[in-house]
Amino acid sequence: MMQEHFIPLLNHHRRRLMKAQEVSEDAMGRRVSCDGERGTVRYVGPVLPTAGVWLGVEWDDPERGKHEGSHEGVRYFTCRHLTGGSFVRPKKASFGVDYVTALKQRYEVELQEVIGEDLKISSKTVMMVGFEDVKQKQRLENLTEIGLRRCEVSGPGAENEIRNTTPFARSLDLSGNLLSSWEVLAAITEQLESLRELQLSHNRLSTSSEPSRLSPAFSRVRVLSLNSCALTWTQVLHCAPMWQQLEELYLADNHITELLRPECVLQTLQVLDLSSNHIAQETVLDISHLPCLEKLNLSRSGLSVIQFSDASAGNKTALFPALKTLFLDDNNISEWRVVNELEKLPSLLHLSCRRNPLLQREKNLETARQIIIARLSRLELLDMRQVLSDERRGAELDYCKMFGLDWLKAGGHSDPEKNHPNTEFMSEHPRFLALLQKYGAPDEGELKEQKPFALKNQLLTITFVCPEDSERKPIEKKLPGSMIVQKVKGLLHRLLKLPGVELKLSYTCSKMSGREIEIDNDLKPLEFYSVEDGDRILVRWS
Repeated sequence: MMQEHFIPLLNHHRRRLMKAQEVSEDAMGRRVSCDGERGTVRYVGPVLPTAGVWLGVEWDDPERGKHEGSHEGVRYFTCRHLTGGSFVRPKKASFGVDYVTALKQRYEVELQEVIGEDLKISSKTVMMVGFEDVKQKQRLENLTEIGLRRCEVSGPGAENEIRNTTPFARSLDLSGNLLSSWEVLAAITEQLESLRELQLSHNRLSTSSEPSRLSPAFSRVRVLSLNSCALTWTQVLHCAPMWQQLEELYLADNHITELLRPECVLQTLQVLDLSSNHIAQETVLDISHLPCLEKLNLSRSGLSVIQFSDASAGNKTALFPALKTLFLDDNNISEWRVVNELEKLPSLLHLSCRRNPLLQREKNLETARQIIIARLSRLELLDMRQVLSDERRGAELDYCKMFGLDWLKAGGHSDPEKNHPNTEFMSEHPRFLALLQKYGAPDEGELKEQKPFALKNQLLTITFVCPEDSERKPIEKKLPGSMIVQKVKGLLHRLLKLPGVELKLSYTCSKMSGREIEIDNDLKPLEFYSVEDGDRILVRWS
């Protein structure tokens, strides 16, 4: 009732004030900056019972506001958050500057500070020989990489001014600016005929009713960043006809909660970043038909299950045919069967899956790493660390020993004709039979019952010494006596920064003074050689 009573009076005041204070209604939907915070104008006019014109602003940061767009019972605009809006006077809000003005403020002032015409030392004037070349390279028309992050760019400016000012721009960063729509952005990019990389993170761009009409303005863009732009996947697909040749798309920290299959769009995409979006995991496979997708980031997306139902264990899926790199960090993966599913990906070479419950449950992260390597046959990079051939061999042999008793209990046998493990074991360990064919069945004497790892009385303090390199200081480490030599060498490769070098180990102990014992079997544990607490291991390489 109160709102209806105010409407006629509001409209009368609005018409009078617009004319009197020259705040036009085209401010609606525009982006503004106030005290370092950015927002979108949702209302222009009076706010009774006060006098004068107000801007109703929905802030990007909902904590910046005070209400959801109403005052004293009257709703003037709406917000997505209860505290996302507030009213500000027009004189306190900045509507930004055009591209070229921001460019000159950003670069010409910087040049004046760095380069002068000459330099006065005492009473003599010294010419800055060579600085003219630097100055030439820094001139605006020669710039190829342009950074205008948070420079309050809101529009293109005069016709063709951008084309004449920065004709060779290949990379443009407009993150955190005051661009209000894709149409406004297109008026800028259509003048940059060499543009290939465009960063637009932390903007709020209203979608175009005819996105395909704007595609010429983005025809050469190959890399596009739209992180933290409050986008849904539906909005992304709606905009996608503008990006006909896009190869890399970054959409981290948006409002993407479910995925839909891209139809006739994004077909050239090679890299897709969807990290920090809480995605319904049953919709992830809707992007699996992108034919060129090689790199996918699903970190911090809430995933716990990945399943390729079109392929049985030991076979390859037809989904994600080109996917080589997959990021799954900081998710809710807690079952090894998810790792088994990844073995079905035909092109997977690089995987990152740090800080998942599955790995945190393991007492020894290095052991967890070895299990992943053994389960994924073609992996070359795990958690940003290269998988060397020696590490793979050790991991696969350890895997056979680790689960050898389970294999025997499930019906496995060293005689190939009698080796028929049950379906349950094979679904949990789909690569086990392939590993037996590769290395042969482990001796039953090497198989041990899996027990919880206990550190008590198992850690040895060992000093590593490089006798042929006196500049390297001794390194002291606490290691379990059960650690195999292969893993010790892997540790030393990292500590000594000697990747790919063949290491030779031996040790000395106080009980056998003057005697050096060679450690020559990579598959034996340290305790096999009777290495004890306080011993020294000598490290050599050729």
